[in-house]
Amino acid sequence: MNDQSRLSGPDRLLASLDQGLRTVFAHQAAARPAPKPEQEPGAPLDAAERRYAASLMRVNHVGEVCAQALYQSQALFSRNPALQDQLRQAAQEETDHLAWTRERLEQLGSRPSYLGPLWWAGAFAFGSLAGLAGDRRSLGFVVETERQVEAHLAGHLEKLPANDTVSRAIVAQMKADEARHADEALAAGAQELPAPVKGLMRLAAKVMTVTAHRI
Repeated sequence: MNDQSRLSGPDRLLASLDQGLRTVFAHQAAARPAPKPEQEPGAPLDAAERRYAASLMRVNHVGEVCAQALYQSQALFSRNPALQDQLRQAAQEETDHLAWTRERLEQLGSRPSYLGPLWWAGAFAFGSLAGLAGDRRSLGFVVETERQVEAHLAGHLEKLPANDTVSRAIVAQMKADEARHADEALAAGAQELPAPVKGLMRLAAKVMTVTAHRI
């Protein structure tokens, strides 16, 4: 991530939009190597297994596009420089996830969602609202988002073909990182979100998941 702490408000917004374009259209470089399977790969995936694994990894890639938008927008509207740094550090780790899932999609002979710009814009709007609501609520938004993502990834670990050890290793590391991000937000003073807001977040995630599975 570029250091935005010394930029003016409009310049920080432009930097966030520039990062959004890179997130959606460019191949991001991971700071960490992609996780390796602990066990030897099983039998090669057949065509149906590859398509199904790719559909799940496409959803995960969309989730990482959204994560970039959320963290960028929340950092943009945070009033606390230390929290801005925390959010940007989390976004950097999410960049690893973005790169890993993109690479895995290519290995599976597939592609990211065609609706990447839409997902990024919607998530940026959600994150902006959370940031404008204040730092404690913004942190609460991080906690709820990461808990939902953690549960979603746990479901994917159950659904991925057993012999797709490469995808499973990536998803397992992502799940561990999301759990840590939620714990860090709690430790920083997150305020729990109202039930209706959590429900709206789950609904938005469901729409994204169902759509990105195919498009």
